[in-house]
Amino acid sequence: MKQFENKVAIVTGGAAGIGKATAIEFAKNGAKVVVADLADATGTVSAIQEIGGEAIYVKCDVSKDAEVKALVEKAVSTYGAVDFGFNNAGVELGGIPLDEVTVEEFDKVIGINLRGVFLCIKYEAIQMLKQGKGAIVNTASAAGIVGVPSLSAYTASKHGIVGLTKTAALDLGKRGIRINTVCPGAIRTPMLEGTMKNSEAAAAQINDSQIMGRIGEPVEIANAVIWLCSDAASFVNGISMPVDGGWVAK
Repeated sequence: MKQFENKVAIVTGGAAGIGKATAIEFAKNGAKVVVADLADATGTVSAIQEIGGEAIYVKCDVSKDAEVKALVEKAVSTYGAVDFGFNNAGVELGGIPLDEVTVEEFDKVIGINLRGVFLCIKYEAIQMLKQGKGAIVNTASAAGIVGVPSLSAYTASKHGIVGLTKTAALDLGKRGIRINTVCPGAIRTPMLEGTMKNSEAAAAQINDSQIMGRIGEPVEIANAVIWLCSDAASFVNGISMPVDGGWVAK
């Protein structure tokens, strides 16, 4: 029997990159997957169905309260429960010094990256409390642990996720819900590839900072998420786990 047989996972930002890889790994482990994204994530659903898994796509703007609430309700009405939440949706605003970032740009990043994670935790937890247990993993970043030049809004949002995770773990741990965060380093995703393509300076900085001499792959983050949701991590709560090839160890 697969370890997540008869379990249900919500994955936000599931159309590509880390979200897509993690949705597929949940399915490989037996979970039914609700793939959420503003972008079309039917490709992820098809990939899951091709390996014999079950999945649906729900279009969702995680910065909007009503849409996140509806996402969780759709998961419950379709599959009957929410056992795991991987709150991964996010945007980046890089290569801009702090004094040049507009209020509108800052608010957009905070709204999706931080407010979005808060809303997902809230509505996932409300459902999990009814069930008596659950596991949630948020996506922060190595930039949630250390500062990164010209990445002020993104870094602020990811530091916020780290703090939010700790507080949520304290609020919900005694009630059966574990909440942790993964902090990826440079991972081969469309977002990172776009950043590197648009800025030679950013590409040089990213390549030069890789302790292991390479960029990580989405499945390497997915594997960490699966472990944090599994019974193997049953006493792990409130942590922010770097999966960055040693980047923050410098």
